Amino acid sequence: GCVLVVSVIEQLAQWHNSTVKAAVERLCNYIPGKYQIIRHMLCCIDKEMNADVVCHSLKLCKQDPGQPLCHLYPPPKREKHSPGLFYAPAHAGQKWQIKIFTGFSSVCAFPLLANLCEKIKYVIRNKLPFEDFDGDKFSTFPTLRGYHWRGRDCDDKNTTMYPGRRPDNWDVNSDSNCNGIWGVDPKDGIPYEEKFCKGADSQGVVLLGDSAGAHFHIPPEWMTVTEMSAKSFANLPMAFTDELDWPQFSEITGFLNSTIGGWTDSLYLRLRQRNRCNHRDLQNISQNGMFFNFFFFKPYYLARNQLLDYPAIVIYATIGNDVCNGNRDTLAHMTTPKEMLSNVMQALRYLDTRLPNGSHVILTGLVDGRFLWDNLHDRYHPLGQLNRDVTYSQLYSFLNCLQVSPCSGWLTPNETLRNLTSERALQLSNVLKEIATSEKFANFDIFYMDFPLRQTAEEWRKMGGQPWQLIEPVDGFHPSQIAAALGTSITWRKALHEWPHVLGKENPFNHQIEAIFKDQGGH
Repeated sequence: GCVLVVSVIEQLAQWHNSTVKAAVERLCNYIPGKYQIIRHMLCCIDKEMNADVVCHSLKLCKQDPGQPLCHLYPPPKREKHSPGLFYAPAHAGQKWQIKIFTGFSSVCAFPLLANLCEKIKYVIRNKLPFEDFDGDKFSTFPTLRGYHWRGRDCDDKNTTMYPGRRPDNWDVNSDSNCNGIWGVDPKDGIPYEEKFCKGADSQGVVLLGDSAGAHFHIPPEWMTVTEMSAKSFANLPMAFTDELDWPQFSEITGFLNSTIGGWTDSLYLRLRQRNRCNHRDLQNISQNGMFFNFFFFKPYYLARNQLLDYPAIVIYATIGNDVCNGNRDTLAHMTTPKEMLSNVMQALRYLDTRLPNGSHVILTGLVDGRFLWDNLHDRYHPLGQLNRDVTYSQLYSFLNCLQVSPCSGWLTPNETLRNLTSERALQLSNVLKEIATSEKFANFDIFYMDFPLRQTAEEWRKMGGQPWQLIEPVDGFHPSQIAAALGTSITWRKALHEWPHVLGKENPFNHQIEAIFKDQGGH
């Protein structure tokens, strides 16, 4: 964190030909008020030094005995009689400065952010909306696991009104399932919900996934000084309270027009287009940096009542986390095929007790992450674009050294290790494939599909794009917005061709529904 912030400050000073102090002020002025903790932490840097040197001097970065020296930039030449490789003038590490800087390792210690951090800790721990007054697991608040993650509640004071339920008395008096369709047609006295949605194969979509499914994204403009302005950080509060995830633009549950590049196309949007009665029936139960097993997927997370609610399409997509970790002995910490079988079967047996009859489960195979190194390692990271001094290979090595890499097995120059990681990913995918072929459940049928990375890359090339554009530029690991949208298209075509019954039939009343909404000035 320190190296990132100091790098940005030094590059701002260089780009605007200013002092470091002026660059700190400039950055602080870009950032929304309560997030300006940098002003308190970095007010006293007055030397333009390599970011690694600054952070080691201030004791935020350190080299433990017997551990390698972690650095993003090439180490400076060691000066004669210097006490260490990262030597800096004594005044750069004054005690009072160090005291100020130690707050960086725990931003939640700052009073202005303490309350917000507690909220974020709650939603990370529970995967449920922080603002949910009736306890039905749906919210009218967008972030903190609110309606960016689950369909928007239409009455947060009534536990019987929420997205995905079967209509109460055909919603004559109220919109019990929050799909916007309720009341009675004055022309014939038939409830709109009955007229338009009866027998329409209504169903929701639920994602059980990892950080890729949550759509993790750090905006590159946050660290690209040539593009940086106050506008660059306007989305910081929203991103922070959504855990740096953007599920509202994601491949499975996206529903808003993308503001992070590319375009939004999702399974939810296509199901809604196919049947307007599916409006708001979505749940994204994904988690950054977790092995996806039954102990992560606790029963309380899923909002589905087997008796009262519509069936759902459940996407089980942990495309990398079972082989990805930041440990140096990464192979020893990967999920084994035996563990994968046990974890997935426990989750599926639980789903069989919660999903309404007629639901569907799609198991998605793991990605072949060799694509990442092959297409990024020699390109410049956003931090290195100004001076052409930080490649993705350097970033990966820095993160591996710190043991915080999102995937030590793939983000490495070690080709043998990359191949072994892909081999394990294939073994785990084969476990999922075997489950889909051999297992039967009472309340849902089950299918398997490979993660469509190769097809996505081929389609993007035909559109004139480059493979590296399918990867998030800041972390160099997650699928980009473009990859998410193209992946939706490929998945939809496969489903239409191989499992058309899963998607339900087209609702012949869609145009009438939209026409009524338009007449009433609604959306």
